[in-house]
Amino acid sequence: MPYFPNTPDDQRAMLETIGVDSLDALFEQVPKPLRLGRPLNLPPAMGELELTVHMSALAEADAPAGKAACFLGAGAYDHFVPALVDFVAARSEFYTAYTPYQAEASQGTLQAMFEYQTLITQLTGMDVSNASLYDGATALAEAVLMALQTAGPQRRRVVVHRSVHPEYRQVLGTFLQNLSAEVVDSGGYTVDAAALPEVDSSAACLVVSQPGFFGTVADLAPVVEHAHRCGALVIVVFDPISLGVLKRPGDLGADIAVAEGQSLGNPLSYGGPYLGILACREQFVRRMPGRLVGQTVDRSGRRCWTLTLQTREQHIRREKATSNICTNQGLLALRAAVYLSALGPNGLKRVAELCLHKTHYARQRLTAGGRASLLFDAPVFKEFALRLNDRPVDEFLAAAAERGIYAGAPLGRWFPELNDCLLVAVTEKRTRCEIDALAELLEG
Repeated sequence: MPYFPNTPDDQRAMLETIGVDSLDALFEQVPKPLRLGRPLNLPPAMGELELTVHMSALAEADAPAGKAACFLGAGAYDHFVPALVDFVAARSEFYTAYTPYQAEASQGTLQAMFEYQTLITQLTGMDVSNASLYDGATALAEAVLMALQTAGPQRRRVVVHRSVHPEYRQVLGTFLQNLSAEVVDSGGYTVDAAALPEVDSSAACLVVSQPGFFGTVADLAPVVEHAHRCGALVIVVFDPISLGVLKRPGDLGADIAVAEGQSLGNPLSYGGPYLGILACREQFVRRMPGRLVGQTVDRSGRRCWTLTLQTREQHIRREKATSNICTNQGLLALRAAVYLSALGPNGLKRVAELCLHKTHYARQRLTAGGRASLLFDAPVFKEFALRLNDRPVDEFLAAAAERGIYAGAPLGRWFPELNDCLLVAVTEKRTRCEIDALAELLEG
């Protein structure tokens, strides 16, 4: 396909074919107040050489995480991606495949999805996983829709703990705004089972995060027990890397588990595309959105794979559909499967331990000089909230960026009452020298 504009002769031929005299006549149906009425304000045309130089200069103005010591987090993390992940995912069979949502999806693609599902169930301790969703926020929204469908018309309250990512809560509110369901914010910044009075016999589900948005880790056992005693389902939002050292959602008693899978072998990539993880107990499998790949044998007795469940209205009667989600992040799910396979249980545990130890070193180092203090004195994983005692957050972040350090995410963006605080994330990639440099900058 040549990427050249249509010539005047091309335009004339097309207009004659459809029976229109001019481009203006073609757009007569558009009201005049909605038309621009002037040429576009574009710079003069450039030759290929000049355009290449110009675009390269624009690209160099960006400063990706790989060129800095990145302590940014809040849902997207600078983890190491083994070269094997890029090598396998770049194979043309996967990289250029047409969106595989129909029955004609190849055996290779179906097997990759099946392996991904198997790894996610092992990772989460849940019974079944779908073939992935768009991202963590929409995975949570789909999980809540599952819970509402399961609970029935008598239970229409969705209790969301405040420790869940604020953007996840915003997406959930968008999904539910035209449905007969009520979203109730509950609890404080950290999880406390005694502070969940909103979970009662009218609640369809409780949504709780482990670790929480602020990186804090809590004992969820009494929280889950209380919700189940009230007849509500429990949806746990988890960090996949944290399961190298923390209890799995299935072991915590979760009914549905969701996560953002970006940290499993997927780069930051300017914020997307990312990977939505959703797994649940077997009794809820027919409420699950998206697709489920199953393993079987063909007529010759050979192992093969097939799309077992497709709960979209395109595939089944509309009233039977559980979601209108069209497809899944197949390529990113493949990357997650390769990443988990390459690391194995011991490798994932080692990555989680590195994150844990470096986070605690950073907490001690950044608060030692007295110019910052911890917002929460609680166990954390990979992330912690820091209050600056004598310096504006924006000023400190700008000074750090000038020295090649992305010091953290300002919490005032989501919580105005915390505009003097920032969220610092420490992955296995951060070195002692980088943490010390950030502490020295803070101290002086």
